[in-house]
Amino acid sequence: MKLSILMPVYNEEERVADALKQALAVDYPCEIELVVVDDGSRDGTGEILGRVDDTRLRVITHPRNAGKGAAIKSAVDNADGEYMVILDADLEYDPQDIPKLLAPVLDGRATVVYGNRTFGSHSAYSFWYVMGNKAVTTAANVLFNSYIGDLETCFKLMPVALYRSLDVRSRGFGMEAEVTGKLLRRRIRPYEVPISYRARGREEGKKITWKDGVEALFILGRERTRRRALPGRR
Repeated sequence: MKLSILMPVYNEEERVADALKQALAVDYPCEIELVVVDDGSRDGTGEILGRVDDTRLRVITHPRNAGKGAAIKSAVDNADGEYMVILDADLEYDPQDIPKLLAPVLDGRATVVYGNRTFGSHSAYSFWYVMGNKAVTTAANVLFNSYIGDLETCFKLMPVALYRSLDVRSRGFGMEAEVTGKLLRRRIRPYEVPISYRARGREEGKKITWKDGVEALFILGRERTRRRALPGRR
């Protein structure tokens, strides 16, 4: 199996070199590629990406910032692996956890795996950030009669073909809710494994806001009430 690690990057010149180094240093149980999408960065991110010499790395550049969902779409369109996982470049997630996500797939227990963050005082950006995440996750569980622990997690591992079939349209952070809503609508329940997490604050470049939470709730409601596609259609 080949795993495509998809990394959207926007104005991360202070962290992207470490993010790449950490991702490429992991002892993976399978072949990997790292597909990085520079989503219209205006700082030195592009120059840093251009200096990395590793045959496993591929860089795609957007001329303008289009949003996380759009960056992931570009990465998925160019992925060569059978499976994919998203890894942000902000160092909040530890790529050493990716083999833990792969384990249930490699031993045949799961097809879709989410990394579940256990928020604590050392790992939470703020009280309202954690409560917002819990509210969105609870809404998904109520709407789809499911029980997942962390809808907004970046670590979503699944077959590349499955992600493509979801036809994700959200261009920003709303893609997290859209992916989960469409999976749950298909009665695909993610297998969850605990992961480590360290949230950064606004002063460190945290980009998600309460507006993204409101959008996520709207998207979940839309996916729950959307009419079922006719045979041969999505």
